[in-house]
Amino acid sequence: MAKAKKLNKAAQEVSTVRRARHGGLLTVIFTIISLIWIYPLVVVTLNSFKKKAFIFKNPFGISRYSLFSDGAEKWEKGIKQVFFGMRNYVNAWNKTGFPRAFVFSLFITVFSVIVIILCTSMAAWYIVRVKSKFTSLFYILCLFSMIVPFQMVMFTLSKFANILHLGNPVGIIVVYLGFGAGLAVFMFTGFVKSISLEIEEAAMIDGCSPVQTFFKVVLPIMKPTVMTVTILESMWIWNDYLLPALVLNINKYKTIPIAVQYLKQSHGNIDWGAMMAVLVMAIIPIVIFYAFAQKYIIEGVLAGAVKG
Repeated sequence: MAKAKKLNKAAQEVSTVRRARHGGLLTVIFTIISLIWIYPLVVVTLNSFKKKAFIFKNPFGISRYSLFSDGAEKWEKGIKQVFFGMRNYVNAWNKTGFPRAFVFSLFITVFSVIVIILCTSMAAWYIVRVKSKFTSLFYILCLFSMIVPFQMVMFTLSKFANILHLGNPVGIIVVYLGFGAGLAVFMFTGFVKSISLEIEEAAMIDGCSPVQTFFKVVLPIMKPTVMTVTILESMWIWNDYLLPALVLNINKYKTIPIAVQYLKQSHGNIDWGAMMAVLVMAIIPIVIFYAFAQKYIIEGVLAGAVKG
């Protein structure tokens, strides 16, 4: 018996060592992958401070001289010749009308996401709890909307948006609801299937109406999926160029992706320094939001896709 215990203990120690080695190897691999993903952001940020000529001449460097062959003094002089300071950001701020574009992007993103969350979560709850041919057909149509390429409907969409006068920040929210509903309904439906029906029945016995049951019981339980859908939809809407370009009256309403194109001058000339600067300013808000909310992504995806 003692010998068996020693063998079992030795086997456990070997298994622990192997897991530690595999864990260390995976850490190295994923660190390298993360650096590869971050590198383009670093390059964009670096070039946002450079003069236009050096963006083309040396997009990946920080000086026109080699530190190893020319010495520290010449290296410092080279840095001063390459970098503009904050001038690119000032130019981008003024040329694109960034504050106004930021307000439009923020308004459209926030309210579109709120409408998508409310409508699709209630729709998913109704689909799961009310079994009928209508709910089955509605669910299939939501899934079908995820399959249809946007290019197939964009010209028809543009025509109908013009007829219905949706070419404004409020009207485009309806359009985003239509295009964002498919994925959101799919994820919410999978999560609602995992919610015990007894919880809702207990709430109704206590006197809650269906609306109260949803907002006081069901929606709080759906928090992981709500956060996941919020992150995914926010990143899509904030960075979207094509849909606002087709629907909005861009002479009055410019989101940040649309405002960026106004840095393109006549004869194809582009102020690349200002372009890089406005891209950095556009990236910062969504990166901050993602950094604070990223822990909910895996939790929500697993809850919506595995439990259901």
